[in-house]
Amino acid sequence: MTGNLLDPRITFGQAVADAAALDPKVVVLSADSGGSSGLGGFAASHPERYLEFGIQEHGVTGVASGLATCGYIPVFCAIAPFVTCRNFEAFRNDLGYMRQNVKVVGRNGGFTYSDLGATHHSLEDYALMRMIPGVTVLAPQDPAEIRGAVTAMLAHEGPVYMRIGSEPLPEIFPDDSFVIGRAKRLRSGNDLTVVSTGYVTPRVLEAVDQVGAEVDVDLLGLGTVWPLDAEAILDSALRTSRVLTVEEHYLPGGLGSAVCELLAGVPGVVVDRVAVPHDYVPSGRYDELSARFSLDPEGIAARIRAFAASGARSRPVAPGVSG
Repeated sequence: MTGNLLDPRITFGQAVADAAALDPKVVVLSADSGGSSGLGGFAASHPERYLEFGIQEHGVTGVASGLATCGYIPVFCAIAPFVTCRNFEAFRNDLGYMRQNVKVVGRNGGFTYSDLGATHHSLEDYALMRMIPGVTVLAPQDPAEIRGAVTAMLAHEGPVYMRIGSEPLPEIFPDDSFVIGRAKRLRSGNDLTVVSTGYVTPRVLEAVDQVGAEVDVDLLGLGTVWPLDAEAILDSALRTSRVLTVEEHYLPGGLGSAVCELLAGVPGVVVDRVAVPHDYVPSGRYDELSARFSLDPEGIAARIRAFAASGARSRPVAPGVSG
């Protein structure tokens, strides 16, 4: 990891502006949220392609669908719960059902809007979005992946939801490479598989390095929540027999649930999950909330140690293979 911390929203906004300079079909839509989404530079450099609607996410989604029908590539970014929960029906019907080429970005995901409380937290977005057929769900893990994910989602044909946070992020990847549906192996090991996603991954990497002398961890970082990189996860799980998922999302429905669905037919593999209990999260400082839910490096390291020591390993059996 580098010592430089970058604002994910500014990184995102600059990546969209850079892409728009190369592709005149890219347009940006805002629901009174452009500046806070890092898109002020885009509005200045491409005013004719920046459309401000005020606070009406449902209406913005409908317009985005229409623009996609006309051959544009609309990018709509606003506060994560407002473009997913408030906007679910429009997302499902206007974008998912119609297979429209629209890119929706939820900023301040998870509880990174910590001081504004439960109304502004987004802890069910992975679950909601992956339940809409045909929607790709991205959660880039560092500034380089944000840049790569912007390029990848604009090139991808079809509706995409991408979650970014607001806390400054270190760069953990050497370049902007990003392939939708492809995991990245950050550490190699044979004792325990850890699967993480989104802006939590730098903390997971720190935790894995803390326990490196005790637990030989195979760490997979997923910039794509849906579809899963089933091949990478299965390959690792069959070697280690124990899989720990880490995400800033509710325990039901998110990455951990998707991994459990994948591994349900694999005898001998045990899964544990670090996530947020299914209840409303109070307001507070982000670092305090992260520690409360074991999503800080120390909490994640403790969960890795406990899971690695929790019992004897059995021999996993690949799906369709008798033991």
